[in-house]
Order: sequence, then C-alpha cells, then structure tokens
Amino acid sequence: MVVIVTDWRGLPDRLRGAAVAIGAFDGVHRGHQAVIARAREAADRLGAPLAVVSFDPHPRRWFQPGAAPFRLMTPAQMARAMAPLGVDRLHLLPFDATMAAMTDEAFVGQVLVDGLGIRHAAVGFDFTYGKGRTGSAEGLRRQGEALGFGVTVVDRIDDGDGLKLSSSGVREALKAGDMARAAAILGRPFAIEGEVIHGDKRGRTIGVPTANVAMGDYMRPAYGVYATRTRLPDGRVIDGVANLGVRPMFEIDQPLLEVWLFDFSEDLYGQTIETELVGFLRGEMAFDGLEALKLQIDADAAAARALLS
Repeated sequence: MVVIVTDWRGLPDRLRGAAVAIGAFDGVHRGHQAVIARAREAADRLGAPLAVVSFDPHPRRWFQPGAAPFRLMTPAQMARAMAPLGVDRLHLLPFDATMAAMTDEAFVGQVLVDGLGIRHAAVGFDFTYGKGRTGSAEGLRRQGEALGFGVTVVDRIDDGDGLKLSSSGVREALKAGDMARAAAILGRPFAIEGEVIHGDKRGRTIGVPTANVAMGDYMRPAYGVYATRTRLPDGRVIDGVANLGVRPMFEIDQPLLEVWLFDFSEDLYGQTIETELVGFLRGEMAFDGLEALKLQIDADAAAARALLS
C-alpha cells in the first residue's frame, strides 16, 4: 500500500531520504511508469525507499482556475496505480501560493533537499519547475551535483505503434471515444471513481436501476454509452453498461456517469465505486418515449455483454 504524504515540512526521518520520481503523473501512463522505473533503479542501487513527488491540486488548476475539467484520476487512484510499480510513498505536495511563488532554486533547496531529503531524482525530459518554469531537467541535474543528489533524465518514450505516451494523448483518445487507444497509453482501462449519489430514479421505473457518480474534475470523455466494469468497495468487479453525459431526453445540468450493473440489486448509495470505461458503444441520443428508450437500453446491454465477454 502506498503511503500518501501531504506536506514537505517537518517530516520525520522515516518519511525522508527516498529516491524519487518528480512530475504531475496525472494518469500514471506508460511514459510516467518509465520515469518511476528509473527512480526505482536508483532506489535499489542506494538501498533507499522509492517515492513519487507530485502536486495537489494539479498546477494547471492553480494557474487556470477556470479551465475545463481535465483530470484523469483522483489521488487515491494515483496511489493505487503506483503500488504495483514498487512505490512506497506518494508525496502530494500542496500547490498553493507558496509553491507557485518558489524559484527553481528554492524548490530544490527548501522542498527536495531540506524538506524531503531526497537521494536521487528521476524526471522526464520536458520537466520544468519553479516560478515561471525557469527550472529544467538539465538545470535539476546541475543543482543535484551541487547539493549532493543524483538526477536521471528520461528521454521521451513513444510506443512502437506510434502512440504518444502522454496525458494529452490519453485525453485526445477519450474525447474521441477511442477507449482502446486510451488503455494502450495508460496500460489499463480509463476509470472514473466516485461516491454513488441519488439520481431521479427514473431508471427504476423501466427495470434499469443505475449507480450514479458525478464527474467532478474528471475530463469529459465522449458523451454516450459504454461497456463497463465496476469495482465495488469489497473488491467485487461487476460488468455493466453506462451512460456518460447529460441525457438529452431528460437533460441534467452537470454530466453524470450512470452505471447499470448487470445481475446486481444491492444498495450502493454513499459508497465509493470505480468504473472502467472498457468500450464506447454509441453517442447520446434522444428517444420518442420510455418504451423506445428501454428497447435501446436492452440493445446496449446486449452489446456490452458481448464486448465484455
């Protein structure tokens, strides 16, 4: 289990002295995994813990508070994705006015050295840091030489099939409804996690009760119907079909993920579930009445079962 640490100040020795990978790591995609793997090599060589240094909120949210939702995962999902990579702890540093105002020298000296006591850092080739993004990967290498920690800079990695292994590449795939491409970049299906909330319960009237999850700050994939797999708090994984969007027939203000879990009738209200969007089936549609809607949902369910099998 990855330990999440939410500050760099006043840490006990047991939470210092790691070899770290530094970056936003939104999505923990295969490119991110390569950076973490290089940090792990250093951790093994030094006999040090392996940690990841990231930020919450994402720096983009701080500098562009009005930006459209763009996140690919929650902090809890990030920690779970890092566990199989051997990460011991995730330093989720608060990105606030203090952090935003730090020079590159201050970030390295105050946060990485004095605060975290890092022994090695691995970063991507395009890593920047400090106010005005004045720090670069090569600049970090020079600072590391002066301050006593090693630095590994990881070159850009692309898939042999030409996939761009980046968070922007994942977002492009999701916006196009290309779930296979998104999964190929991520190394796993894209998934939305959240608390099950009450909806208008209209689905129950046609025998299709749904577990509804607000999209929050997740980026908006293509609106429409998906074949899904949902992980419950007890670890069970249930196949299903979901509508993601604003439902043009019964329009809502904010998009919802509404998942119909196959052969399942338990109460999930207030529980946190994680739903993988395995395959995109069709875009959102309006229908001439509930009967037409029910017929389409039945067809969608059959298509989802076939895809998931």
